[in-house]
Amino acid sequence: MSNKLFKYLAPAALALVCLGAIVRETNAGSFTRGCAARDLQILMLIEDREEANAVSKQQVIDAIQTMLHARIVCHEGRVVDALKIYDTIGQTFASNPFLSAPIN
Repeated sequence: MSNKLFKYLAPAALALVCLGAIVRETNAGSFTRGCAARDLQILMLIEDREEANAVSKQQVIDAIQTMLHARIVCHEGRVVDALKIYDTIGQTFASNPFLSAPIN
């Protein structure tokens, strides 16, 4: 993983850990396999585009913030809504329409 991406992902990871603690305490929904798979796919897509210098720093920051929102939505149990949010990120970053297709 590049140093640039790590710089952006460190705060996101910290936020996710905090979110996980809150979710466990409030007994909200769980992060489904569909959300986890889509999250990983989008994260890899962002990393690939970032390493190729195909996106701006602001686009990476915005995408990571949007991913955090999608994670929250998924934890709330609204999986379909979360997957739509991930699809939006994928459509922004993918030059190949196949990559932005939803995972079922």
